[in-house]
Amino acid sequence: MVTFIISIILLIAGYFVYGKIVERFLHVDPSRQTPAYSQQDGIDYEPMPTWKVFVIQFLNIAGLGPIFGAITGAAYGPAAYIWIVVGCVLMGAVHDFFAGMMSIRNRGANMPDIAEKFLGKGMKAFVNVVVAFLLLAVGVSFVIGPAGLMQNLTSIDKEIWLYIIFGYYILATLLPVDKIIGSIYPYMGAVLLFMALGVGVMLVAGDITGAHEMVELTPSVLKNWHFSPQTNILVPMMFIVISCGAISGFHATQSPMMARCLKNEKYARPVFYGAMIAEGIVAMIWATAAMAYFGGPEGLNNAMTETGTVVNGVLVQNAQAADIVDIICRSWLGKAGAVIAIIGVVVCPITSGDTAFRSLRLSLADLFKCDQKPIAKRLMVSLPIFVVAFFFCKVDFSTAWNYLGIANQTLAASVLWIGAAYLIKKGRAHWMCSLPAAFLTFVCVSFLIVAPLGLGLAPVIGYVAGAVVGLALLIFCIIKGRKASGLNL
Repeated sequence: MVTFIISIILLIAGYFVYGKIVERFLHVDPSRQTPAYSQQDGIDYEPMPTWKVFVIQFLNIAGLGPIFGAITGAAYGPAAYIWIVVGCVLMGAVHDFFAGMMSIRNRGANMPDIAEKFLGKGMKAFVNVVVAFLLLAVGVSFVIGPAGLMQNLTSIDKEIWLYIIFGYYILATLLPVDKIIGSIYPYMGAVLLFMALGVGVMLVAGDITGAHEMVELTPSVLKNWHFSPQTNILVPMMFIVISCGAISGFHATQSPMMARCLKNEKYARPVFYGAMIAEGIVAMIWATAAMAYFGGPEGLNNAMTETGTVVNGVLVQNAQAADIVDIICRSWLGKAGAVIAIIGVVVCPITSGDTAFRSLRLSLADLFKCDQKPIAKRLMVSLPIFVVAFFFCKVDFSTAWNYLGIANQTLAASVLWIGAAYLIKKGRAHWMCSLPAAFLTFVCVSFLIVAPLGLGLAPVIGYVAGAVVGLALLIFCIIKGRKASGLNL
């Protein structure tokens, strides 16, 4: 229990200590008018209560990411604890905070336009491609997944559920942000938080009573526990698998939406940095619960394979993340937990899917300079998106989905480099963005070289290449920073 408690304390302390440092670096100015007022259009730019913006931001960036990703990442063992805490405080929350604040300071701009302003047209084109792929992949996947789950729960044909979910997505994408998203999301966010809180309480209570035992972080357990370690190498695979809860590029597509609704810059840290810390806590709870419930990382891995693990007299084998969520909620939270698990597994992906499509509409509208106040123009931008998405729902999209993780972290690294360029242009030290960016660049490059879906080469080749690229970009950043400060090398 010591590791778990310390981890939660560190995450909370990170908000109050490091979050405050980042806030000062960004020179948050409560007297500055935000885009919610300066650009107010009643559609995408609309002032909303801060508590509501926080909950929407939390649900937008979370969904089932910090649950499924944490459970899957826990298969690598307690090393996941380190990545969640360090990644969340020093990388993920910084990434989200910068994405939100850079948008606020640039009239609510989306990330591609911000990339162009600070790193040029080439970077804008690159970010546009990554964002478009990422958002479309998330949107399509979060149509297919929930539709299949609803078919299993109701026996209603999956095709019908596809049309129902698409119908909802179209409404959520077209209507003003304060209608569906602003009205429903706070309740869905509350469900997600309640589920995490309930599991967290039972996790601690069970450890106290001896019903289960949390795995402590010691040198002896810091190894790769994955059932397939040859292809699932701890470094860099774990850093790709656990994105939500540590750092996720998808968040950079969501923060600008709430930047357009924030009433005052003084609330930026609670909304952007704070929502990410909340997500990190959720991820920490589920990673710990997954290992504790199955008797450790080895038991969790067995539960995910044909070997199986017996828990409370029941054999669990070939379990997916959704199965593990359902099992833990039913066991620890009873009938209420079963209902919450169903809501979480079915509804939370939908709440990420609709904001993915909405964000894609906004990105395309910015790209083609299309005014989004008239609903006809919103429909003109949205219709091609949903036609393409519906097509991909009918074909095998699994190959593209396999690249979602690396696209996600590539975007996160890009946003951090953009943040470093922003700081350099403002004449400030860039380290809080450039160092995490260099590390994540190392992760992404090494992943593309060693992963089976990449080149599949030896890990040492990936590590060397990743280190060279990450270090080269960092040195370039240092040179630019010194020139901007009028210093000579």
